[in-house]
Amino acid sequence: MNDTLFGRIIRREIPATIVYEDDDILGFKDIAPQAPVHVLFVPKGAVIPTLDDATPEQATLLGRLMLAAAGYARREGFARDGYRVVMNCREHAGQTVFHVHLHLLAGAPLGHFGTP
Repeated sequence: MNDTLFGRIIRREIPATIVYEDDDILGFKDIAPQAPVHVLFVPKGAVIPTLDDATPEQATLLGRLMLAAAGYARREGFARDGYRVVMNCREHAGQTVFHVHLHLLAGAPLGHFGTP
């Protein structure tokens, strides 16, 4: 059973602005955006808590998250300007929902990563 926040969004128990959906992936706008465009792409099936928990058998699904994000960027017209995809792994990296997900950020210059 998928009892994470994202599981509840997938089941439509919590409202979200859904911008992408196929049989395996749901894409929705982040409620606390870090860029003008901030969309989360999540797998709809069994929960993978973190990227570190993924198995080789899940590689295709993880790749499909990336392709869904890239396709969305092209369809929405900001791929040429550039976008960033990020997957946080565990608390020190900023992961707050333990259901693997990909962040797509775009819509403004995002700058470079600095030192902590």
